[in-house]
Amino acid sequence: MAKTPTGKNTSGRGQRDLKVKVKSARGRTTSSTRWLQRQLNDPYVKRAQVEGYRGRAAFKIMELDDKFRFLVPGARIVDLGCAPGGWLQVAVKRVNALGEKSGKSVGTVLGVDLQEVEAVAGAEVHQLDFMDDGADDVVKGWLGGKADVVMSDMAASSSGHKQTDHLRIISLCEAAAYFSFDVLEEGGSFVAKVLAGGAEGELQKLLKQKFTKVANVKPPSSRSDSSEKFVIATGFRA
Repeated sequence: MAKTPTGKNTSGRGQRDLKVKVKSARGRTTSSTRWLQRQLNDPYVKRAQVEGYRGRAAFKIMELDDKFRFLVPGARIVDLGCAPGGWLQVAVKRVNALGEKSGKSVGTVLGVDLQEVEAVAGAEVHQLDFMDDGADDVVKGWLGGKADVVMSDMAASSSGHKQTDHLRIISLCEAAAYFSFDVLEEGGSFVAKVLAGGAEGELQKLLKQKFTKVANVKPPSSRSDSSEKFVIATGFRA
């Protein structure tokens, strides 16, 4: 019986996908109603619930790693802005932080965030502003050395103004990049979310000076109507 990539049967006549419709409610805006309906009908949201991940974003880092292979057993990972913890969950499995894969090196996963984050088995999570003075040294102390990968799925709070939001997230991504320059081991990788919008040229130029390869990717799990993409910089020049 044929199935789609999301596991739905395609055989049989008269079959059609049953989508959840959300009625507008008092106090709920039209945009929030649309968002809720999209969430309820999103196959990646459903997969995350079934597979025990804390959000659909977990599939984005999986797809990026499937292509670029930066989450390898034994690697030391720093996840900036790690809430709610989906990327940490994926990293723990792929770098063998729990030591479940016999014969494979055991990795380290460290998450930092401004807010308190629920514990993730196999990861060390701290409440920290990575832009504070000396934060890089604090992180290296927790790691016991330098990192092999610095990754970030951070996004600044939305202002409702597209260009302003674009500039904010580019600024946040640049700050994460500079942080990575201080904590990455030679040959390490930087992975971060950006928003396409015309102001990311300086960031790209900066990364190309510091890394041997820089790629820009929109993973399949990223919503088609979203302007987000991910930059993957590999081969850090220490």
